[in-house]
Amino acid sequence: MTGLHEFREVEAAVTDFRQRSLARVLRPLDRLIYLSSMRDCNTGVYYHEGLSSRFSEQAASEALARCHFEVFREMTSAPLGDLVAQMEAYIASTHTYPADFVAVWKGLEPYRVAIPVDMDPLLTEFLFSNFKVALAILESRLNSRSAGEPASSPPPIPAQ
Repeated sequence: MTGLHEFREVEAAVTDFRQRSLARVLRPLDRLIYLSSMRDCNTGVYYHEGLSSRFSEQAASEALARCHFEVFREMTSAPLGDLVAQMEAYIASTHTYPADFVAVWKGLEPYRVAIPVDMDPLLTEFLFSNFKVALAILESRLNSRSAGEPASSPPPIPAQ
């Protein structure tokens, strides 16, 4: 295959994946987790059955890696309030008790494996820091609610 043909195949795979799969995953946080779940943690190679049936495995993997990078960049530019809202919605979608979710995410930090390979360390640490702050905000809201404060008055979200 020529370089131009490989480029076009990857571009077609990116377009296909965005339209068929990624468009159904509404929130950037959900997309970040979804994309990271398609990556083999031992090799860094991505795999998606449907995409690999339409394109070469290499083109499919490169397309997924590019989409993962794009979502990562989107997450690093998200305001903290948006990240908190995304985490609340993600928690609701997992059918997990919010306090359990926050405790596990604070302890295990599973978001660390959701980052694309070879990302800028500064941007990566910035996003990790935002996750930690978002978790602290959620934990504070949970503690306020359990202490009897109305759920309609969450603490203010600090400006980013």
